[in-house]
Amino acid sequence: MPLYKTITVNEHTKVLIWKIEESEAILTQGVELTKKCTDRLQTMKSEIHRRGFLSIRQLLKIAGYAPKDLYYDEQGKPHLTDGKKISITHSFTFTAIIVGDDEVGIDIEMQREKILRIANKFTTFESYKTLANTEAIIRKLTIVWCAKESIYKSYAAPGLSFLNHIDIQDFFMEDQKTTGLVLFGGKTASYKIDFLEFDGFTCAYSQNG
Repeated sequence: MPLYKTITVNEHTKVLIWKIEESEAILTQGVELTKKCTDRLQTMKSEIHRRGFLSIRQLLKIAGYAPKDLYYDEQGKPHLTDGKKISITHSFTFTAIIVGDDEVGIDIEMQREKILRIANKFTTFESYKTLANTEAIIRKLTIVWCAKESIYKSYAAPGLSFLNHIDIQDFFMEDQKTTGLVLFGGKTASYKIDFLEFDGFTCAYSQNG
């Protein structure tokens, strides 16, 4: 069972990361899928998406939940029936969840050159342009994207813009942490953000407050 990493953020918050290596048949073992889960699975044409979907159910099991304990609101935000907060992410061969008492968000992305072409659509960061090489620029931009995506998932408000409403404090990559601020609808919300890199991927997770 390739539980790739467990991160205890604090006594109330935990991150679980899965590396997808098994077949669909193996990933269904020990998990009682609801009819809604089965129906959704059957609509997925991509094998890696189906395996990602199932691996998330395995992560839920590790966290002490069954598929029936997870539901989504009309905005598409996931919730747990016991009132705990949850966020979910999937990128290629990795999936992850974060579960905590406070509002949380998580995102995993593969580090790719594609991010250079869309950087101006999600950040006004200028510091990344002074980095020594393309690889370093890609890494930093991917962290910024993941941080904003994790906040976006946590805040979950229609109309929230990566570029205009979510600000990420500049950071040193070796610190593996930063902060974020949402300015939206006349209100502000602050987030603590941690990030890590592994196997050519970046993961960032945020907590409100």
